[in-house]
Amino acid sequence: MSMETLFTKIISGAIPSDKVYEDDEFCAFKDINPAAPVHVLLVPKKVIPEIGAAAECDEGLLGRLLLSANKVAEQLGIAESGFRYIINSGAHGGQEVPHLHLHIIGGRQLGWPPG
Repeated sequence: MSMETLFTKIISGAIPSDKVYEDDEFCAFKDINPAAPVHVLLVPKKVIPEIGAAAECDEGLLGRLLLSANKVAEQLGIAESGFRYIINSGAHGGQEVPHLHLHIIGGRQLGWPPG
């Protein structure tokens, strides 16, 4: 049985979103509260509550997550100028939805430290 999350509802179309990418394993959509001109969430369709809950069987999916993020960054026109990937984990890490997701942020100069 798969856990239902806000993101599974977005992936299924039950909740509207501005999707920018989708394949068999992942869905990417614009963040509703963007931190930069480009701010997209890339979400695996498989529900993994947080990065720390990923198992050895998720190794391939995690690699494909980064490769898919590269495709999305290229599609969004930020690959050449630069971008940032962020994965928050748990309450102290700033994770708000219990479904692994990767933020793709760019479109401006990003500062450091990020939080």
